[in-house]
Amino acid sequence: MRGKPGVFLGYPQGTKGYKIFDIEGKGIVVSRDVKFHENIFPFSGSPQAQVDHDMFSLIPTQSVENSHHEARDILDEATNSGINSSPQNFDNEDGHGAQESNNEDGQTINSEELLHQNGDNLQHNRESQNSRPKRDRCQPKHLDDFIVNLPPSVDHARTTSTQDASTVHPITNYLSYDNFSNTHKVFLAAITTNDEPKNFKQAMQDPKWIEAMKKEIQALELNDTWTLESLPEGKRAIDSKWVYKIKYKPNGDTERYKARLVARGFTQIEGEDFHDTFAPVAKLVTVRTLLAVATKNNWLIHQLDVNNAFLHGDLHEEVYMKIPQGFSKEDETRVCRLRKSLYGLKQASRNWYQKFTTALLGLGFYLSKSDHSLFIYQKDDTFIASLIYVDDVIIVGNNSEKIQEVKKSLHDKFSIKDLGELKYFIGIEVAKTSSGLVLSQRKYALDILEDCGMEGCRPSPFPIEQNIKLVMDDKEPKVDASHYRRLIGRLLYLQATRPDIAYSVNPLSQFVSDPRQNHMDALSRILRYLKATPGQGILLPKEGGTSLVAYSDSDWLGCPLTRRSRTGYLLLFGGAPISWKTKKQSVVSRSSAEAEYRAMATTVSELIWMRWLLKELGSPQLASTTLFCDNQAARHIANNPVFHERTKHVEMDCYFVRERVESKEICPMPIDSKLQLADLLTKGLGAAHLRFLLDKLGIRTKSNPRGKKAAVIRNNPPANLEIEPSWRIVHNLDQRVIYLFGEYYAPILIAAWMITPILAFSPFDFVIWIHLISDAPKTPRDNYELMVNEKLDN
Repeated sequence: MRGKPGVFLGYPQGTKGYKIFDIEGKGIVVSRDVKFHENIFPFSGSPQAQVDHDMFSLIPTQSVENSHHEARDILDEATNSGINSSPQNFDNEDGHGAQESNNEDGQTINSEELLHQNGDNLQHNRESQNSRPKRDRCQPKHLDDFIVNLPPSVDHARTTSTQDASTVHPITNYLSYDNFSNTHKVFLAAITTNDEPKNFKQAMQDPKWIEAMKKEIQALELNDTWTLESLPEGKRAIDSKWVYKIKYKPNGDTERYKARLVARGFTQIEGEDFHDTFAPVAKLVTVRTLLAVATKNNWLIHQLDVNNAFLHGDLHEEVYMKIPQGFSKEDETRVCRLRKSLYGLKQASRNWYQKFTTALLGLGFYLSKSDHSLFIYQKDDTFIASLIYVDDVIIVGNNSEKIQEVKKSLHDKFSIKDLGELKYFIGIEVAKTSSGLVLSQRKYALDILEDCGMEGCRPSPFPIEQNIKLVMDDKEPKVDASHYRRLIGRLLYLQATRPDIAYSVNPLSQFVSDPRQNHMDALSRILRYLKATPGQGILLPKEGGTSLVAYSDSDWLGCPLTRRSRTGYLLLFGGAPISWKTKKQSVVSRSSAEAEYRAMATTVSELIWMRWLLKELGSPQLASTTLFCDNQAARHIANNPVFHERTKHVEMDCYFVRERVESKEICPMPIDSKLQLADLLTKGLGAAHLRFLLDKLGIRTKSNPRGKKAAVIRNNPPANLEIEPSWRIVHNLDQRVIYLFGEYYAPILIAAWMITPILAFSPFDFVIWIHLISDAPKTPRDNYELMVNEKLDN
């Protein structure tokens, strides 16, 4: 009997077999004898719906074993003194660079042509099956009075990538370079388009990286980093790996392709092949503070890169390492006895730091007491500061001649690359504008979205839902813990310029040992928020003074697992955020006042350190630092010698804060809860309130297309427009949002539209009049726009 075509629907209950939809009989049947054709979709009218899997077998592939064999071929014969790294031919054994295969007729086909043809066929099949119907999209008539943003039309889709054309939410709707200067566009394009190899096998496919590895080996040999010796009995040799990085010039040109040999130091044993390991690196808060002070004073901001920095450190322990991958012979039994420090060794950072510190102290610098990675030179009117992050160095100052002198002296000792003005530092993009510096991690955020496959996801206007309670639920399915931990780690580093995700990541970090599906869903919400704001960053303005202000807040009993509260604080220098933190408190607080006071104590500790740092950077805080707290009881405890049964167990914090208040270093001040900026770090917020706080902090999205976030209301809006409850007034000069009448502003605006024909003035005049009689600053009418947020997601 001939088989009938059907579609698999599922499994029937109580019967062994498969539930099948009979295409010919137009009914549902249950059968046990079923043959599945997973490559055929019966409802596709196109004959190309069936993918020829034989196509994939024609594509020549290279096994891992062959790749390692070719890797060995790149070395030349090792000399008696060490490893020779001269160039060598990389063609295959028969002398031809391209692989060949024969078709059925015996004709020879070049593999490159075959790959190109098959790639075109596969791309055509994907587009015919997966692409959305291409039709012209036009703006509805009832939206003619609005500036709106529609999905890309057919003409626009032709100029975008295939991925953008096949998704409802292309990344181009949320990312643009129009707001950057031409030179900075070139730089951003370079760091975005150039891919760096993830492993040795990928690097072997590019001659530039092969040459970079040879140069690294030559530099190591010239520096007498190792000697080839037989491994002594009882000793073991650690392994190594290659790490690849592209260094850029300020104009976007490639400075060099850097292949770095890194030892796998995690296999070292303490007391045997290493002892002390501590070496300070620049704190991210110090980086932001230094750049903020330099921007206020209009100082020069330059960047240096030390070539093979760790090789300058002396190694005193006996450490053996296997010959690097790609440079060993099959019959080689010797290993490398390390004479100099190498990247990856436990003690390498410490040895390099000691070497570089000695050099800077010899040039007249002195070590900062606030941060030991900060070195300061001060003589007469000359001020220079140098900040070290391993082998990346920031140097700022007000004397260009002295800065050049310092660069020359360091180059004579360590061979330093002068990268010019600061553009890209440890993953942070620095864009110089007429109003100041913009710090962002646009590329880092896009890399996270790309690695997770969420470039086409639906964006979210906020990173975490309001009042969400994340708990450990055994009923929830488990997820990949390694993938979850990697995402959490990358998001933690993304907080360097994104305080808006600090609170969202904090509760998710406590589930890294056993994450569940509900935790991954919350993590996906953060990624969707990054999709909406990939280039968001902080502005360090030139104007605004040099005063230090702090905001402190807590979320009482915020953790549902331990019932501990969360501390959130935010420090602003000249109106720009430079330090922030979200942290769960170490003990349970018995009242909201106690939780707020513990948060104040943590904030005061950070304030004291920040005042010391600013003093060393030439911006001393002569007046008391204002600390805003919206809890009256906590402020009273700080200002008055009040001790009772609710404060006995927090006596240490009481004395600590009160002493700073009495010494006039700190001045606690009240603030309206709606204006508490630290709410950003202690609770989930709605889209409107989140945007309001970010605007007040100067956190903006410079790389977003203009007009993507809101529609500007003109004249009288149509009656059939769906009004979202997110009306607000935006001040264009200082980006402050004034909420009218609390939760009742939307009904009042709707009522205004209804009575405007009687009152003979527009709703816009009504809103401006209401604003002018309020406590808001008096400003011209043309500085205001009535805006409504686009509802991206609930």
